[in-house]
Amino acid sequence: MIRSYQGKTPKVHPTAWVSEAAYVIGDVEIGEYSSVWPGTVIRADTVKITLGKYVDIQDNCVIHGDTDSYYGDYVTLGHGVTCHAKNISNHCLIGNGATLNDGVILGEYSIVASGSVVLERKEFPARSFVVGVPAAAREEPTNERHHQMIQRTAENYARKAQLFKAEGLGGTEVEGGS
Repeated sequence: MIRSYQGKTPKVHPTAWVSEAAYVIGDVEIGEYSSVWPGTVIRADTVKITLGKYVDIQDNCVIHGDTDSYYGDYVTLGHGVTCHAKNISNHCLIGNGATLNDGVILGEYSIVASGSVVLERKEFPARSFVVGVPAAAREEPTNERHHQMIQRTAENYARKAQLFKAEGLGGTEVEGGS
């Protein structure tokens, strides 16, 4: 469901896909070929949330924050991610069940491992491999194999979303709101 809130209406690129079972409200912008899967909540009631192109927000994610938030191109949030990050740069992957707290900044070509918990206002440079509770960057950076996997995942989800869209699934009409 896509909802306006306090005069702010989500903007969804015509090539993007939002599941009818997702809840997207407020000052949200969703870029081309991005997808928002069932059970996801993107709540921009006090800040702006921008998703670049080829961003896939998989099932049961929660996106919110205390500052404007930007998700770059070719970003994947795996199933069940809770993300209050400030900036997720291009070509990043957040593993299933990870939590990124307020103000987190993640450099391009980075990975946050499944189940990791990133504490408030942590910043990681490009090519970081972030793991643990609380999360920290490993000494060895992500490599070309990881970068290809990040790209492939984003492109695969864009293709899947187009198949769902072709079946008439999804909801891109804005429903009531104030």
